[in-house]
Amino acid sequence: MTLINNLVDIGAGGTMTTGLRTGVLFRNPSTHVRSVHAYFPSVVQMPDDRLIVAYTLGEAFESVNLRVHLSESNDLGETWQPLGSPAPLPVNALTSESGRLTVLNDGELLLLLVRHDRSAHPDMGLAEPVNFGFAPMKFCIARSSDQGRTWTTPTNIAPPLDGPAFEMCSPITLLATRRWLLPTSTWRGWDGALHNGNQMCAFISKDAGATWPRCVTVMRDPKDCVRYWESKIHRRPDRSLLAVAWAHDESTGADLANQFSLSFDEGETWSAPASTGLQGQTLTSTVLPDGSVLSAYRRLDRQGLWLNLARIDADRWVNLAEQPLWGHESIVTDTTGTLARRFQTLKFGAPSVTRLGNGQVFVAFWCYEDNVSIIRWFKFDLRA
Repeated sequence: MTLINNLVDIGAGGTMTTGLRTGVLFRNPSTHVRSVHAYFPSVVQMPDDRLIVAYTLGEAFESVNLRVHLSESNDLGETWQPLGSPAPLPVNALTSESGRLTVLNDGELLLLLVRHDRSAHPDMGLAEPVNFGFAPMKFCIARSSDQGRTWTTPTNIAPPLDGPAFEMCSPITLLATRRWLLPTSTWRGWDGALHNGNQMCAFISKDAGATWPRCVTVMRDPKDCVRYWESKIHRRPDRSLLAVAWAHDESTGADLANQFSLSFDEGETWSAPASTGLQGQTLTSTVLPDGSVLSAYRRLDRQGLWLNLARIDADRWVNLAEQPLWGHESIVTDTTGTLARRFQTLKFGAPSVTRLGNGQVFVAFWCYEDNVSIIRWFKFDLRA
C-alpha cells in the first residue's frame, strides 16, 4: 500500500508523522552580550550522509549586517558544529546577504547568494515602505569541493531579465548534468519601477551555472495583479517539474491560496497557475518517491507552522492530511497593515524541507523563542 493510501484518512485531528524529534540548530549563545538573530536555513545532505546548513545571522530581521554562516551535522541533525562564513564581507560593508544550498551529484556544494546594497539607505529596511521596492541586489554563486570548508570567490550572475530586482527564496534546481534553473520572482526597484511585471520566473543555464542567458515565465497573472513569492521548483519522479509559490493580490491587498504549476519539458513551458487550497506563506515542499508532495508552511487561516501532504491528480492538487509542527497554540501571524509592516513583524517562517537518505524528513525554520530568533529543527518518519 502506498504512502498516499495510508494517509488519506488522517485529518487535522490525527498525526501523519512518527518518532517526532526537535532541537535547536542555532541560538545566540551570548544573548546578554550581543544581539544575534538567526534566519533562513537551507539544509542539504552530502553523499557521506552529513548535513550542511546555510543560514543568516544579524542583529535584526532586516539589519545591514545580515551575513551567511554554515554549520554541519554528523548525526543526521541532532547536533551541529559551526563552519564559519563561506564568503566573508568586510566588517563594515553596507551589504546584507542570504543564501541557499544545492549539492551536486559529485558532492560539490553550490551556494546561491543574494546581496543587497544598503549604502543609499542604511537606516531603512530591505524594502521601501511605500512602494515596497527592493534595495539594489545581485545574485552570486560560490562553490565548495571540500564539504564547505573552503569556497571560491562568489561570481556574479547577470540576470537575463530586467526585474529590476528579484527575490531569492529557493536553491538552484538541477535538471540535466549541466542544465540548471534558478527559481525567482520579479520585484520592484527602490523607486517602484517594475519593468517586466509581476511574475514567477526561472533563469536557465545550460553550462552548469557559468552563464544564465535565458529566462522563462513560470507563473503570471494576465491582469498583472498577483505577485508570486517564495517560489520553488522541484523535480518529480516522472521527471516533470512542480513549481509552488505564495500568491498576493496587489489590487485587493489579500493573500490568495498558494499556487502550483507543472512543466513537462524541462521548464520551458508551464501550466496555468492553480490553487493548492492552502492558505499560507513561505510554502516549501519536497516530492516523495511515490509522487506525493509534503509541504511545510506558515498558515494564515490558522496559527503556526504546519505540515501538509498532497497528491497531484493530472492538473489538480488534492490535499490529504495535515499536522501542526510549531506555534499552533500561541503564535499569531499578522495579516493587517502595509506589506512592509507585515514583513517587519514576522515571528517565524522560511522552512527548509530535506528528505534524508534513511527515509526520514528533516525540517528547519527560523522562529522567535524567548525574544531571540533561532533556527529550530524537526525530524520525523512519515506514518506508514
